[in-house]
Amino acid sequence: MKYAGLLVMPAGFFLCVTAIVLFSSPVPRTIFVISGLIVELIGLGVTIRAHMAHRGGI
Repeated sequence: MKYAGLLVMPAGFFLCVTAIVLFSSPVPRTIFVISGLIVELIGLGVTIRAHMAHRGGI
C-alpha cells in the first residue's frame, strides 16, 4: 500500500498541472486544482498509514 500511495501523489500533482495548462476559465481550473490537492492528500495519508502499520503503530 505504501507504493500505491507514492504513485497516487504524483497523479494528483499532474492533475493540478494539467488543469492549470488546459483550462482558461478560473472556475473549472480551481475545481480541478482542489481535486488534485485532495488526491495528493489521500496518497500521503495512504503512505503514512501503510508506513505506520508496517512499523506496528496503528
